[in-house]
Amino acid sequence: MSLYATLRPLLFALEAESAHGLTLYALGVAQRSELMRWVAQPPAALPMRVFGIDFPNPVGLAAGLDKNGAHLDALGALGFGFIEIGTVTPRPQPGNPKPRLFRLPEHEAIINRMGFNNDGVDALVRNVESAKWRGVLGINIGRNKDTPNERAADDYLACLERVYPLASYITVNVSSPNTPGLRDLQQGDSLQRLIGVLMDARERLAARHGARKPVLLKIAPDLDDAQMDAVAEALAGSGIDGLICTNTTIDRSGVSGALHADEAGGLSGKPLFERSTAVLRGMAQRLGDKIPLVGVGGVLTGSDAADKVSTGAALVQIYSGLIYRGPWLLTECVEEIRRQHGDTHVE
Repeated sequence: MSLYATLRPLLFALEAESAHGLTLYALGVAQRSELMRWVAQPPAALPMRVFGIDFPNPVGLAAGLDKNGAHLDALGALGFGFIEIGTVTPRPQPGNPKPRLFRLPEHEAIINRMGFNNDGVDALVRNVESAKWRGVLGINIGRNKDTPNERAADDYLACLERVYPLASYITVNVSSPNTPGLRDLQQGDSLQRLIGVLMDARERLAARHGARKPVLLKIAPDLDDAQMDAVAEALAGSGIDGLICTNTTIDRSGVSGALHADEAGGLSGKPLFERSTAVLRGMAQRLGDKIPLVGVGGVLTGSDAADKVSTGAALVQIYSGLIYRGPWLLTECVEEIRRQHGDTHVE
C-alpha cells in the first residue's frame, strides 16, 4: 500500500478545500526534506515533441490544482511531463463563497465551483520567477468575474502579455462553468474574434521576446455536434497551436442521487471520462492531425490515459485522479502509454 493510500482516509476526513491546502503544504515539506521518494516514484522518461515543445513524458498536471504557481518545486519533483498552473486572472479575486469543493467518493468524483479564485497575474509571475523547477510550464488564463464578455479580450491580453516570457505554452480558458457567461465565449463568432485578437498579440510578443510560444484553447465537455462543428470552424486557419479536451461538466446523470450531486459547479473525476473522451474523439475527427489535442477528464487509471491517446490525444493531463489514487497514478499512466503505444510518441 502506498503512503498516500494510508493517508487518504485522514485527508478525506477533512473538508475538501482544507485537505487540498494541507496536501500541497505537505508536498512542499517532503520536497524540501528530500522525502519525496516515500511519496512517489517519478516515471522513466518517455520523450515527446508536441507543438514544438520537448516533453520528458506525455502526462501532465491539469490546471486548477496550483492556481497561483506557488507549489511548482514540490509538484515538479513528482515527475510530471508538464505542469499547467492557473487559471489566473488579471486582478486578484476571492472566487465563490465557501464551501465550493465537494467529494463524491462512491463515484470517485469531485464537484467544484471555485470561481477562478487566485491572487492575480502579478502574484503568479512572482511565484514562477522564484521557483527552481524549470520543466515544461503551461499557464492557464481567464477573465475576471466582473469583466463583461464584450471586454473579455482585454483580460486575456493582459494575462498573455504578463505570462508570455515565463510560459512554455499558454492556455485560453473559455470553458469553466463557474464564471457566469464565460462559456458563451466558446460560441462561433465570439470564439473567432477572441482567438484572432490573441493570435495577433502572440505574433507581436514572439517578435518582442524572440520566441513563439504555443497558445492552446480549453473547451467544455458539454458540446453537441453542432457546437463542435463551430469550434472546429473557428479554429481552422486560426493559428491556434493545440486544443485541450476538456474542462469539467455541468451534467449530473452519472452521479444522480449521490450526496452533493446537486451542488452547482463543474463535475470531474471518473464520471467525466466518457463525456470528455467523446468530445476528444469528436474534435479529433473534425481536426485530423492539424491541431494536436490534449486529453483530460476522468483519468483514474493508466488504461484511461492510454485510451485518451488511442482516441487522438498527443498529451494527457490528470487532476481528480490524483485525489483518489495519489501521485503513483502519474507513473502508472506513463507506463501504460508506453506499453500500449511504444517508447516514443512524437508529433
